[in-house]
Amino acid sequence: MSKKGILVVSFGTSYEETRKATIEAIENKIRETYKDYEVRRAFTSGMIINKLKNRDNIHIDNPEEALEKMARDGFEEVIVQSLHIIPGDEYDEIKIAVHRFRNKKAFKKLTLGRPLLYRIEDYFNVVEALKPQIPEIREDSAVLFMGHGSVHHSNSCYSQFQYVLKQSGLKNIFVANVEGFPEIDVVVRKLKERNIKEVTLMPFMIVAGDHATNDMAGEDEDSWKNILEKEGFKVNIYLHGLGENRGIQDIYTQYVQDCIDNNPLKEQI
Repeated sequence: MSKKGILVVSFGTSYEETRKATIEAIENKIRETYKDYEVRRAFTSGMIINKLKNRDNIHIDNPEEALEKMARDGFEEVIVQSLHIIPGDEYDEIKIAVHRFRNKKAFKKLTLGRPLLYRIEDYFNVVEALKPQIPEIREDSAVLFMGHGSVHHSNSCYSQFQYVLKQSGLKNIFVANVEGFPEIDVVVRKLKERNIKEVTLMPFMIVAGDHATNDMAGEDEDSWKNILEKEGFKVNIYLHGLGENRGIQDIYTQYVQDCIDNNPLKEQI
């Protein structure tokens, strides 16, 4: 029997509690579902890798290092499953590593699972997964998801996700980004146009790490919480990453299954 592995690759986080509740929860879901596979971890953020090493003496591989170790350890079939939201810069780095090891023929089979938002049906599935965590929406209340955002062209995924939310019949739910369009000031104008009085902030990120804790819910003057409160909105905080959502965990697990079923990304076929 060939040695099979799944490399779960995320941006990473230095917050231990949310790492266990999100990244580790998804890894465990995949591990429980595919018992014939050994599940390993890699982070794409060099900053987080270095911080964990220097602060906690914890070593986490980047994707290239992890694949190199798996090749040395005799794995023949490997699935690389990204936990990123969009196919942006970080996902491009994973693709480069996968293509490099595929060209070296390091494994008999090497496939790459897609990020959360990729095919159009993924968007609708994510909306369904999010419904249980969305509070009751009144005419004067709203939910604002905080995305990371990017200068990468795939930043348009956030705007498409906003459109799918509307198509799914969910009113007064908005998406803004820390880095990239649409910024929070764009959404603030929309909230005022609709006479919204109360806003619930939620991370649209796998982990509720630094951005969620500080940029979204922190006490700094430019946190989203304080920006909205200064504009007269009542603000509620939902400080849980998407990785805690069981529906999102199921979606990533299905992406692994798609790789097993030989239904990977089109550019790999």
